[in-house]
Amino acid sequence: MNEAESAPYVTEEMSGSVLWLTLNRPQQRNPLSSGMIAGIRSALERANHNASVRAIVLTGSGPVFSAGHDLKEMGVGMGESPVHRESRIRQVLLDCSQMMLAIVHSPKAIIASVQGTATAAGCQLVSACDLAIAAEPVQFCTPGVNIGLFCTTPLVGVGRNIHRKHAMEMALTGDLFSTSDALRFGLINRAVPAEQLHQATEELAQKIASKSAQGIRSGKEAFYRQIEMPIEEAFRFANDAMLCGMTSPDAEEGVGAFFERRAPNWKKA
Repeated sequence: MNEAESAPYVTEEMSGSVLWLTLNRPQQRNPLSSGMIAGIRSALERANHNASVRAIVLTGSGPVFSAGHDLKEMGVGMGESPVHRESRIRQVLLDCSQMMLAIVHSPKAIIASVQGTATAAGCQLVSACDLAIAAEPVQFCTPGVNIGLFCTTPLVGVGRNIHRKHAMEMALTGDLFSTSDALRFGLINRAVPAEQLHQATEELAQKIASKSAQGIRSGKEAFYRQIEMPIEEAFRFANDAMLCGMTSPDAEEGVGAFFERRAPNWKKA
Protein backbone atom coordinates (compact mmCIF):
# COMPACT_ATOMS: atom_id res chain seq x y z
CA MET A 1 0.00 0.00 0.00
CA ASN A 2 1.48 3.36 -1.03
CA GLU A 3 1.35 6.57 0.97
CA ALA A 4 -1.68 7.95 -0.91
CA GLU A 5 -3.68 4.76 -0.31
CA SER A 6 -2.84 4.71 3.41
CA ALA A 7 -3.83 8.34 3.97
CA PRO A 8 -7.20 8.97 5.65
CA TYR A 9 -10.10 9.19 3.26
CA VAL A 10 -11.30 12.33 5.02
CA THR A 11 -9.11 14.84 6.81
CA GLU A 12 -10.42 16.95 9.69
CA GLU A 13 -9.41 20.45 10.72
CA MET A 14 -11.00 22.73 13.30
CA SER A 15 -11.22 26.47 12.67
CA GLY A 16 -12.71 27.97 15.79
CA SER A 17 -16.09 26.26 16.13
CA VAL A 18 -16.15 25.11 12.50
CA LEU A 19 -15.01 21.64 11.45
CA TRP A 20 -13.61 21.34 7.93
CA LEU A 21 -13.91 17.85 6.41
CA THR A 22 -11.89 17.35 3.23
CA LEU A 23 -12.29 14.42 0.85
CA ASN A 24 -8.73 13.16 0.53
CA ARG A 25 -8.37 11.07 -2.61
CA PRO A 26 -7.49 13.77 -5.18
CA GLN A 27 -5.62 11.44 -7.54
CA GLN A 28 -8.76 9.29 -7.87
CA ARG A 29 -11.01 12.38 -8.06
CA ASN A 30 -12.43 11.78 -4.57
CA PRO A 31 -14.80 8.96 -5.54
CA LEU A 32 -17.56 7.91 -3.18
CA SER A 33 -16.04 4.49 -2.67
CA SER A 34 -17.02 2.35 0.30
CA GLY A 35 -13.94 3.66 2.12
CA MET A 36 -14.82 7.29 1.43
CA ILE A 37 -18.45 6.78 2.41
CA ALA A 38 -17.37 5.18 5.70
CA GLY A 39 -14.89 7.98 6.29
CA ILE A 40 -17.54 10.65 5.87
CA ARG A 41 -19.99 8.78 8.13
CA SER A 42 -17.39 8.35 10.87
CA ALA A 43 -16.33 11.99 10.76
CA LEU A 44 -19.96 13.13 10.93
CA GLU A 45 -20.72 10.87 13.88
CA ARG A 46 -17.75 12.25 15.82
CA ALA A 47 -18.75 15.81 14.98
CA ASN A 48 -22.37 15.23 15.97
CA HIS A 49 -21.26 14.29 19.49
CA ASN A 50 -18.68 17.07 19.81
CA ALA A 51 -20.19 20.15 21.45
CA SER A 52 -17.21 22.23 20.28
CA VAL A 53 -18.30 21.74 16.66
CA ARG A 54 -21.00 24.27 15.81
CA ALA A 55 -20.91 23.99 12.00
CA ILE A 56 -19.35 21.64 9.44
CA VAL A 57 -17.82 22.34 6.04
CA LEU A 58 -17.47 19.54 3.49
CA THR A 59 -14.97 20.13 0.68
CA GLY A 60 -12.63 18.22 -1.62
CA SER A 61 -8.92 18.16 -2.37
CA GLY A 62 -7.58 18.61 -5.87
CA PRO A 63 -9.44 19.72 -9.00
CA VAL A 64 -12.54 17.56 -8.42
CA PHE A 65 -14.97 17.82 -5.50
CA SER A 66 -16.18 14.26 -6.09
CA ALA A 67 -16.60 12.18 -9.23
CA GLY A 68 -19.32 10.05 -7.67
CA HIS A 69 -19.28 6.29 -7.28
CA ASP A 70 -16.15 4.27 -7.96
CA LEU A 71 -17.28 2.19 -10.96
CA LYS A 72 -14.28 -0.11 -10.68
CA GLU A 73 -15.12 -0.97 -7.07
CA MET A 74 -18.74 -1.60 -8.00
CA GLY A 75 -17.64 -3.90 -10.82
CA VAL A 76 -19.75 -2.28 -13.54
CA GLY A 77 -18.90 -3.87 -16.89
CA MET A 78 -16.13 -6.03 -15.41
CA GLY A 79 -17.57 -9.44 -16.37
CA GLU A 80 -18.02 -10.58 -12.77
CA SER A 81 -20.70 -13.00 -11.59
CA PRO A 82 -24.03 -11.14 -11.69
CA VAL A 83 -24.94 -12.29 -8.18
CA HIS A 84 -21.70 -11.00 -6.66
CA ARG A 85 -21.79 -7.78 -8.64
CA GLU A 86 -25.40 -7.01 -7.75
CA SER A 87 -24.74 -7.70 -4.08
CA ARG A 88 -21.77 -5.34 -3.99
CA ILE A 89 -23.54 -2.59 -5.94
CA ARG A 90 -26.59 -2.84 -3.69
CA GLN A 91 -24.45 -2.53 -0.56
CA VAL A 92 -22.55 0.52 -1.85
CA LEU A 93 -25.80 2.22 -2.86
CA LEU A 94 -27.32 1.48 0.55
CA ASP A 95 -24.25 2.76 2.38
CA CYS A 96 -24.20 5.89 0.22
CA SER A 97 -27.88 6.66 0.79
CA GLN A 98 -27.39 6.25 4.54
CA MET A 99 -24.43 8.62 4.42
CA MET A 100 -26.50 11.21 2.53
CA LEU A 101 -29.27 10.88 5.11
CA ALA A 102 -26.70 11.26 7.89
CA ILE A 103 -25.86 14.68 6.45
CA VAL A 104 -29.54 15.65 6.32
CA HIS A 105 -30.19 14.36 9.84
CA SER A 106 -27.04 15.78 11.42
CA PRO A 107 -27.87 18.29 14.18
CA LYS A 108 -25.13 20.55 12.80
CA ALA A 109 -25.43 22.86 9.81
CA ILE A 110 -23.35 21.41 6.95
CA ILE A 111 -22.00 23.54 4.11
CA ALA A 112 -20.59 22.16 0.85
CA SER A 113 -17.57 24.18 -0.28
CA VAL A 114 -17.31 23.02 -3.88
CA GLN A 115 -13.79 23.70 -5.09
CA GLY A 116 -13.96 21.47 -8.16
CA THR A 117 -16.24 19.54 -10.49
CA ALA A 118 -19.05 17.55 -8.86
CA THR A 119 -20.47 14.68 -10.90
CA ALA A 120 -23.12 11.98 -10.36
CA ALA A 121 -23.18 11.01 -6.66
CA GLY A 122 -20.71 13.85 -6.07
CA CYS A 123 -23.44 16.19 -7.28
CA GLN A 124 -25.82 14.39 -4.92
CA LEU A 125 -23.37 15.05 -2.09
CA VAL A 126 -23.63 18.78 -2.77
CA SER A 127 -27.42 18.52 -2.76
CA ALA A 128 -27.45 16.71 0.59
CA CYS A 129 -25.71 19.58 2.39
CA ASP A 130 -27.78 22.35 3.93
CA LEU A 131 -25.94 25.08 2.02
CA ALA A 132 -23.45 25.14 -0.84
CA ILE A 133 -20.89 27.64 -2.09
CA ALA A 134 -19.03 26.90 -5.32
CA ALA A 135 -15.93 28.32 -6.91
CA GLU A 136 -16.19 29.67 -10.42
CA PRO A 137 -15.82 28.06 -12.91
CA VAL A 138 -16.50 24.55 -11.50
CA GLN A 139 -19.07 22.39 -13.21
CA PHE A 140 -21.84 19.98 -12.20
CA CYS A 141 -23.32 16.99 -13.99
CA THR A 142 -25.25 13.75 -13.63
CA PRO A 143 -23.66 11.86 -16.56
CA GLY A 144 -24.97 8.31 -16.12
CA VAL A 145 -26.83 8.47 -19.42
CA ASN A 146 -23.51 8.89 -21.22
CA ILE A 147 -22.43 5.36 -20.24
CA GLY A 148 -25.75 3.58 -20.58
CA LEU A 149 -26.94 4.25 -17.04
CA PHE A 150 -29.19 6.86 -15.45
CA CYS A 151 -28.32 8.90 -12.35
CA THR A 152 -31.40 7.72 -10.47
CA THR A 153 -30.04 7.92 -6.94
CA PRO A 154 -28.28 11.29 -7.44
CA LEU A 155 -31.62 12.68 -8.60
CA VAL A 156 -33.17 11.84 -5.22
CA GLY A 157 -31.15 14.66 -3.69
CA VAL A 158 -30.71 16.87 -6.74
CA GLY A 159 -34.43 16.64 -7.59
CA ARG A 160 -35.31 17.86 -4.09
CA ASN A 161 -33.05 20.89 -4.49
CA ILE A 162 -34.01 22.10 -7.94
CA HIS A 163 -37.03 22.18 -10.24
CA ARG A 164 -37.77 18.79 -11.78
CA LYS A 165 -37.29 20.06 -15.32
CA HIS A 166 -33.79 21.25 -14.49
CA ALA A 167 -33.10 17.90 -12.78
CA MET A 168 -34.31 15.98 -15.79
CA GLU A 169 -32.29 18.16 -18.15
CA MET A 170 -29.17 17.30 -16.18
CA ALA A 171 -30.00 13.59 -16.14
CA LEU A 172 -31.25 13.23 -19.72
CA THR A 173 -28.38 15.09 -21.36
CA GLY A 174 -25.49 14.13 -19.09
CA ASP A 175 -24.03 17.55 -19.92
CA LEU A 176 -21.73 19.61 -17.75
CA PHE A 177 -23.51 22.62 -16.27
CA SER A 178 -21.72 25.77 -15.17
CA THR A 179 -21.57 27.35 -11.74
CA SER A 180 -23.99 30.02 -12.93
CA ASP A 181 -26.38 27.27 -14.09
CA ALA A 182 -26.14 25.58 -10.68
CA LEU A 183 -26.87 28.91 -9.01
CA ARG A 184 -29.83 29.55 -11.31
CA PHE A 185 -31.15 26.02 -10.74
CA GLY A 186 -30.89 26.37 -6.95
CA LEU A 187 -28.30 23.62 -6.44
CA ILE A 188 -25.91 26.09 -4.80
CA ASN A 189 -26.47 29.24 -2.74
CA ARG A 190 -23.55 31.29 -3.96
CA ALA A 191 -20.79 31.35 -6.57
CA VAL A 192 -17.50 33.11 -5.87
CA PRO A 193 -14.11 33.38 -7.59
CA ALA A 194 -11.94 30.37 -6.76
CA GLU A 195 -9.46 32.42 -4.74
CA GLN A 196 -12.29 33.65 -2.50
CA LEU A 197 -13.98 30.28 -1.88
CA HIS A 198 -12.27 29.39 1.40
CA GLN A 199 -12.78 32.83 2.91
CA ALA A 200 -16.42 33.04 1.78
CA THR A 201 -17.16 29.58 3.17
CA GLU A 202 -15.34 30.30 6.41
CA GLU A 203 -17.25 33.54 6.96
CA LEU A 204 -20.61 31.83 6.36
CA ALA A 205 -19.72 28.86 8.57
CA GLN A 206 -18.50 31.07 11.42
CA LYS A 207 -21.66 33.16 11.20
CA ILE A 208 -23.78 30.02 11.56
CA ALA A 209 -21.50 28.69 14.31
CA SER A 210 -22.24 31.82 16.35
CA LYS A 211 -25.95 30.99 16.51
CA SER A 212 -27.80 28.81 19.02
CA ALA A 213 -26.86 25.16 18.63
CA GLN A 214 -30.24 24.16 20.06
CA GLY A 215 -32.07 26.41 17.64
CA ILE A 216 -30.20 25.03 14.63
CA ARG A 217 -30.56 21.43 15.78
CA SER A 218 -34.32 21.59 16.27
CA GLY A 219 -34.93 23.93 13.36
CA LYS A 220 -33.01 21.84 10.84
CA GLU A 221 -34.87 18.70 11.87
CA ALA A 222 -38.23 20.46 11.65
CA PHE A 223 -37.50 21.95 8.24
CA TYR A 224 -36.59 18.66 6.58
CA ARG A 225 -39.60 16.93 8.11
CA GLN A 226 -42.22 19.51 7.21
CA ILE A 227 -40.98 20.20 3.68
CA GLU A 228 -42.29 16.82 2.47
CA MET A 229 -45.68 17.15 4.22
CA PRO A 230 -48.98 18.44 2.79
CA ILE A 231 -49.25 22.11 3.71
CA GLU A 232 -51.98 21.68 6.35
CA GLU A 233 -49.98 18.97 8.12
CA ALA A 234 -46.81 21.06 7.76
CA PHE A 235 -48.41 24.01 9.54
CA ARG A 236 -49.59 21.82 12.41
CA PHE A 237 -46.16 20.27 12.79
CA ALA A 238 -44.35 23.60 12.43
CA ASN A 239 -46.63 25.26 15.00
CA ASP A 240 -45.70 22.63 17.58
CA ALA A 241 -42.01 22.93 16.70
CA MET A 242 -42.20 26.73 16.92
CA LEU A 243 -43.89 26.54 20.31
CA CYS A 244 -41.09 24.32 21.62
CA GLY A 245 -38.52 26.70 20.20
CA MET A 246 -40.08 29.83 21.64
CA THR A 247 -40.23 28.33 25.14
CA SER A 248 -36.66 26.98 25.09
CA PRO A 249 -33.86 28.36 27.31
CA ASP A 250 -31.90 29.60 24.28
CA ALA A 251 -34.94 31.53 23.03
CA GLU A 252 -35.30 33.19 26.42
CA GLU A 253 -31.61 34.06 26.37
CA GLY A 254 -31.80 35.34 22.79
CA VAL A 255 -34.82 37.56 23.43
CA GLY A 256 -33.25 38.89 26.62
CA ALA A 257 -30.01 39.67 24.80
CA PHE A 258 -31.95 41.43 22.03
CA PHE A 259 -33.72 43.79 24.43
CA GLU A 260 -30.58 44.31 26.50
CA ARG A 261 -28.54 45.00 23.36
CA ARG A 262 -25.84 42.46 24.15
CA ALA A 263 -24.44 39.31 22.58
CA PRO A 264 -26.39 36.19 23.60
CA ASN A 265 -24.73 33.55 25.75
CA TRP A 266 -25.91 30.29 24.21
CA LYS A 267 -25.82 26.90 25.87
CA LYS A 268 -22.82 24.82 24.79
CA ALA A 269 -24.88 22.19 22.95
